[in-house]
Amino acid sequence: MRWDLGFAGLTVLAGMSLVFGMVAHLIIGRTAMRWVWLIAAGAYFIAGLLVSEVWFGWATGEELQPNIDGLSFDEVNLVTLFGIIAAVVLRYLLRRKGPSSGAPGDVHKRPRQGI
Repeated sequence: MRWDLGFAGLTVLAGMSLVFGMVAHLIIGRTAMRWVWLIAAGAYFIAGLLVSEVWFGWATGEELQPNIDGLSFDEVNLVTLFGIIAAVVLRYLLRRKGPSSGAPGDVHKRPRQGI
């Protein structure tokens, strides 16, 4: 197997990963840990490498368009779709569970002040 991903392709994938990490963190919200953006960006980068270089690594530049210095751009965007779906499901699960009692910034569990 030949990996032909160039510097420009890696740069584009790294940029897409960082943006995806920030968007995933915004979707999930405050109920998750504060490093979720970095975990999501790292997972996106690895998944993008696997999709571009392993799953679609056999195809040539003419067969896959657009191809940015070896990066199969459209195929990597499939990772975006599945990642956004995973972030929305995770948000739903975390919101349904609710914040733990006594957590900083926990406004849902505070007793109401008298009427």
